[in-house]
This record gives sequence, structure tokens and C-alpha cells, in this order.
Amino acid sequence: MSNNVLPRRDEIDNKFKWKLEDIYSNEGKWEEDYQAAKSAISEIEGYRDRLSSDAHELLEALNHYYETQRILERLFVYARMRKDEDNSNSKYQALSDRAQTLLVEFGSASSYIVPEILTIDEEVLKGWVKEDRGFDVYRQFLNEILREKAHVLSPEEEQILAMAGEVCDAPAQIFSMINDADIKFPHIKDEDGEEVELTKGRYIAFLESKDRRVREDAFRALYDTYGKQRNTLATTFVSNLKKDMFISNTRRYNSSLEAALSGDNVKVEVYDRLIETVEDNLGSMYRYLDLRKRALGLDELHMYDIYVPFVEDVDMKICYEEAKDMVAKALEPLGEKYIEILKEGFDAGWIDTYENIGKTSGAYSWGCYDTHPYVLMSYQDNLNSVFTLAHEMGHAMHSYHSNKNQPYPLAGYRIFVAEVASTLNEILLTHYLLDTIDDRATRAYIINNYLEGFKGTVFRQTMFAEFERIVHGEILAGTPLTCENLCSIYYDLNKKYHGDNIVIDKEIAMEWARIPHFYSSFYVYKYAIGFSAASTLAKGILDGKEGAVDQYIEFLSSGGSDYPVELLKRAGVDVSTPRPIDEAIDMFDKFVDELDLLI
Repeated sequence: MSNNVLPRRDEIDNKFKWKLEDIYSNEGKWEEDYQAAKSAISEIEGYRDRLSSDAHELLEALNHYYETQRILERLFVYARMRKDEDNSNSKYQALSDRAQTLLVEFGSASSYIVPEILTIDEEVLKGWVKEDRGFDVYRQFLNEILREKAHVLSPEEEQILAMAGEVCDAPAQIFSMINDADIKFPHIKDEDGEEVELTKGRYIAFLESKDRRVREDAFRALYDTYGKQRNTLATTFVSNLKKDMFISNTRRYNSSLEAALSGDNVKVEVYDRLIETVEDNLGSMYRYLDLRKRALGLDELHMYDIYVPFVEDVDMKICYEEAKDMVAKALEPLGEKYIEILKEGFDAGWIDTYENIGKTSGAYSWGCYDTHPYVLMSYQDNLNSVFTLAHEMGHAMHSYHSNKNQPYPLAGYRIFVAEVASTLNEILLTHYLLDTIDDRATRAYIINNYLEGFKGTVFRQTMFAEFERIVHGEILAGTPLTCENLCSIYYDLNKKYHGDNIVIDKEIAMEWARIPHFYSSFYVYKYAIGFSAASTLAKGILDGKEGAVDQYIEFLSSGGSDYPVELLKRAGVDVSTPRPIDEAIDMFDKFVDELDLLI
């Protein structure tokens, strides 16, 4: 593909496009399903006030609910992915909007189901489930309802809480408007002395500049700009913390943290242990930063120096066909059957490979239960794209195995485990490349790529997680939080996580104000847990540990049939203990040792 002119969609060879026709062979079929879904949604109301009458009525209602949801998923996935092919296509903009509207209607029409199930005597419900095998596919759904029963309110209170939804979303919406629409950054001079407007999109590119003056100017300009909005941003963020406390108190949880973890049935101790274990191993982070300082030849390492590459980029031109072969060979430790399915995915219309005008940027894996999974990416002929291909096919293979082996109600896996399969693929690719490449510069590049990913995913996300735990704890304790408090807490955490051998510039104290994930409270810890779990699983597979591959494939095949911690435990990794994090950091340390010898 030419890199000079971005092609139109119709200029790309079909062999590099995904086959959405595997979902709907034509849009007439989509319209038929749309009408069927509308009718099914209207019929849901007919089950109201009947669910507690007998087992047959409840089972029939659940069957209808999930069958309707399955059609809606198919409608929405197709429409949205068609739109992602070319976002300027008004036909698919409209199709996507129609599917989205139908989903909202479905949510509203079926909102009575859980509260009504909770009116059934628990022993009676358990008896129905035990006596009728038809409930087997709904066992996890019903167990989850019963587990959370203490936190479900009366129908009237639930309605009030639902009505407050838009108000509760206000802090996140206000932050988004400030951060994505209203905030304006100044111009800075680039490497050539040209005035260039600083944007969030350009910020990381500036921090990766070899010109230290550019890095420093971008760093100070960004945080000075956020600093001018400090009081508004602090008030918005604290309002979000108070919103979380209001909801957790209303639902009778002990804390916002407990409420956030409850959906995955994760104990607060798991969250705390992650932070504790990473803190015990911060010496590894300090050693890596010291290596960076020496490699860059700096007397002082500043916060604006921690993203600039200190290993030279390697000019590896890797075409897409080579990339597929490279990924397949890297994943051979997962077994012949895995590779057979992987290669089928490469050649059977799973992947939308190249960028075109209007195509959604970035990469993702998605799909619906009734067809194979799909991958969207914008392949460039470089090593980063090879890693992206391995990563997204990890997600795709997870979905493939889950959908193949689980009934629809149990197939969907949770975010908690979603990054395990993709990260494991990247780790296997890293080891394969290091086993097959002797070139010193290339080895250094590959190792540094892994270390940077680890630093950003494990150390940085855990620092974020600790910040969230502290500030939510302050709100729970009734401590007033101001911008000064928030900055002080965040600055001290940066000192702790980066060590004494780096200058913690005062501007970094405002970084909390630009992190969107803080408005999805207690979410980021999952990244660190997932990376650590993937490291342990990959080590067992690479070491030839007996049963490791079979356990991993079983994990991929389990979907949402159990809670994430239990699924990972059966795969051979217990994330409720420090072991996965310790083992991941051991691998990190070994790579730091090798990189130190290479540069």
C-alpha cells in the first residue's frame, strides 16, 4: 500500500477487508432482524408481573430476553462496524443510530426483570433452577442477582436512582467538555523552530522528541494550561468522587471501592495487595529509570524525559504477509489447533487491514456471537503493527473460543480478563523475536518496547490505582479535598513511584486533572492485574509446564461462565496472591539486565 496518498475504501483489495457479509449477506436481512427485534421488545412488557408465578414463566421470559438481546447485538455490531469502515458514510451513520436507539428501548422495556426476580423467595428460586435444566445457561446470571441482592433497592428507589442517572453522569460530561472541547493549549516551537500548536494528540510526540527543549516546553505548556483551570477541574473531579460515594452509600456498600469491585466479585484485598506488591518492588522501576538516565547521557532525569526513546528505532520493513507468518510462528507454543484457527482468521475475512479515507483510527477486536470475531487495524509495514496484529488476534481468539464453547448467556467475558489473551500474545511474540534475532540494536529495541509497555501498564496504572484509593478514602472520611490537596497527594505518589534519582517537576502535580479514567472509578487496576496474569501464564507455557496450554485454552473457552478471579485460578494463576505480580516483575528485571548489556 502507498503511504503517500490515503486510499478510498473501494481502492483497497477485498482480501484486506473484513467480511461483514458473514453477519448479514445483505441489508434486507438487517431490516428483517430490525423489525423482529422491535416486535420482540414490545413483547417483553407481556411478562411483567408474571415472573414470580412459576418456573415456566420465568424461564420463558429469560429465553425471550436473551434471544432479543442476541438479535440486537447482531444489528448493532454490523451497523457500527459498517460505519467504522468509513465514518463519512451517512447511510451507516443512520443505521448505527437506529440500532443504538433500539438498544435503549430494550433496556427501558426490560428494566423490571431484575427487581421482579428479586421478589421471588430465594429458596423457591433455587429450587426452580435445580429442578429445570433449562435454567442451566442462566445459573450465573441468577447467582449474580442473588449475590447482589443486598445492594438492590426497592422498585421505587431504583426508579429514583435511575432518574438521577444523568445528574450522576454530569461530572464526567463536564470534564469531557473541558478536556475535549474548551481547553486550548499554546503554540510551542518544534525542532525546526517553527511555531506549532500544542494539542493532546501531539503531546506525546513532543515528549518523544530528541530535542530536550521541545520536550520541556511541551511539558510545561500542557500543565500550565491545565493549571489555569485548576479550581474548575478540582471541583468537577471531587463532584465525581462524591457521586460515587452517594451511590455506594445508597446501595449499602462500605465504600466506593467495594462498590466498584463488586461487579467482578473481587475482594478489596486484591486491590490492596496489587498496590502493596508493586510498592515492594519499586526498586525495579528505579533501576530502569536509572538505565534510561545513563542511556540518555543526562545529569538529571526530569519527568519530561521519561518517554523519549533511548533505544534507536530499527528500520524493519515487515509487509502484512510476513507479519501474519511471524505472529503464527510466535504463537506456536499454544498448540496446532490454536494456530489452525488463527490462520483461518488471517485468511477468512476476520481482519480489516489497511487505513482508508474515513476509517475509524486505532485498532480493536469485536463481533457478535453468531459469527467469527473481527479485527480492525491500520497496518503499517513496521514492527509496532506486528505487535498490534498479535494483540488484537489475542482478543479475537478469546472471543472465538468463548463463543464456540459457551451458550450465548455465558459467552461474554468481563473487562477484568479481556487484556490477558492479548497481552499474552505480545509476550510470546517478544520471546519469539528475541529467540530468532541476533542483531544487537534490534534486540535492544524489542526489549525496550516490552519494558515501556510494562512501565506504563503495571507501575503507572498501579500509581493511578493508589491515587484513586487515597482520594476516595478522603471523601469517605469527610476530609475536604481542594486542588492543593489533590496536587499534593499526586506529587507525593510520583516521588514514591519514580524514586530519588529523578527530578519530580512541580508541574506533574496537575496530571491527575487530565486522566479520563479517573471518571470511571477503580478501573485502571485491571490493566496491571491483567498484564501480570498474562506474564505468569506465558511463563508457564514457554517453560513447557505440564497442562499449561490446556488450562489456558480452557480459560479462553470459559467466557463469562464464572467470575474473573476463579477463571484465572483455573488457568493456573491466582491473582488474589502476590505471585503473578512478583513473577511479572522478575521478567521485567531480567529484561532490564539484558538491555543494560546491549546499550
